[in-house]
Amino acid sequence: MDNYKKFYINGEWVDPVQSTDFDVIHPGNEEKVATIALGSKADVDLAVEAAKNAFESWQFSTVDERVALLERMIEIYNSRAEEFIKIMPLEMGTTMSFSREVQMPVGTGHMEAAIEALKEHQFERPSPRGGSLLIDEPVGIVGMITPWNWPVNQIVIKVAPALAAGCTIVLKPSEYSPLSSIMLAEVIDAAGCPPGVFNLVNGDGPGVGAAISSHPDIDMVSFTGSTQAGKAITKAAADTIKRVTLELGGKSPNLLFADADLKEAAKISVDSCFNNNGQSCDAASRLLVERSVYDEVVELVTAEVANTQVGDPMEEGDHIGPVVNKRQFENVQRMIQVGIDDGARLAAGGLGLPDGFNKGYYVRPTLFTDVNNDMNIARQEVFGPVLAILPFDTEEEAIEIANDTVYGLSAFVQSSDSERVNRVSRKLRAGVVNVNGNAADYDVPFGGYKQSGNGREAGPQGFHEYLETKAVTL
Repeated sequence: MDNYKKFYINGEWVDPVQSTDFDVIHPGNEEKVATIALGSKADVDLAVEAAKNAFESWQFSTVDERVALLERMIEIYNSRAEEFIKIMPLEMGTTMSFSREVQMPVGTGHMEAAIEALKEHQFERPSPRGGSLLIDEPVGIVGMITPWNWPVNQIVIKVAPALAAGCTIVLKPSEYSPLSSIMLAEVIDAAGCPPGVFNLVNGDGPGVGAAISSHPDIDMVSFTGSTQAGKAITKAAADTIKRVTLELGGKSPNLLFADADLKEAAKISVDSCFNNNGQSCDAASRLLVERSVYDEVVELVTAEVANTQVGDPMEEGDHIGPVVNKRQFENVQRMIQVGIDDGARLAAGGLGLPDGFNKGYYVRPTLFTDVNNDMNIARQEVFGPVLAILPFDTEEEAIEIANDTVYGLSAFVQSSDSERVNRVSRKLRAGVVNVNGNAADYDVPFGGYKQSGNGREAGPQGFHEYLETKAVTL
């Protein structure tokens, strides 16, 4: 691809002001697959200037014009589906099958949901008492900083509603999974996006992320990543009073009650933690099990974890692949050691590479049992295929353990009792509650409580985040 060392600014692929090379490493074999350019504040300034100029007209574009752009984006994106399916396992290690079944289709789903939200939204309406006109307008120039673990999902879930709202954009994707982001920029360009409406500058956090967060002409920052980075972005944005939306970390509880289908629940529990190689912010990494069935569930889950295969992400199959890079591999290894040192029982997996591997950032599927909620393995986000099981005696205790965390992104409930499901769901301090393995649709808001962030993404609520409301008295 010719655009790896270029940025997309003002409708053109341009060279960086000052080029710094960065190698993209395939986590499956530790070999270089591409070299990109990392940008600087100077590149961000150019992109913001383009976005600022484009906003003068794009903010007044019609609903039909925005719908047409998004529809063209969907058509071109889907025509390049196989390219996206193959590039994500190469750059960040998600498996080919998971890329085909989940990682690629979410791009289409979020664009379709943005179109639905746009068509259904009433941009002008009378105030409740009828004395004023309420007008929804785009918030302005949006800086977007996205992570490596869901590279298409976390870009499209921001870009599509922002375009639909009439905003202009400066995007910094993760430098660890930038290849699919460059392809998305090509899709947006081919769809005829007006120059300056969408801009992409590759870079790292200190060089480009900080410049976006503090830029005086950026009106809003939308960030997905670690809670630590989210705090830094919020502080950097404070001087210019930007709107900041954050989708951050999690330590999601999975409450498994004795009346659930235990065999099915065991499979759901492992899948909910190990999907995407365990690299999801909402991974159900704390499995809370009712004590009366604890031993049985431990046996079932141990078998599921032991049977989880690890393999080449570039191959189709039910296996999991590697974590994204050496640093993340070392972080996961450190957390496994911490779990052992804290006295949790290692029921499966453990330290080191899986059998048969001598390179790549592969982690042994790992299970800790007899965990209590004071242990680090139950409190800190691991971001790898590591599951911890905790027992509980009563429904009230399960809710107390579940909520005893600084996070509040997602929670999971498994029970055959619908009244219990409703009762427990309302008491869980989490932005999304997944019931018996059922995932949310694209029109459902995603976001967290507490240190899992603020604001929502996806569907009508995600669309509203990019709007300001003006009152005009009559």
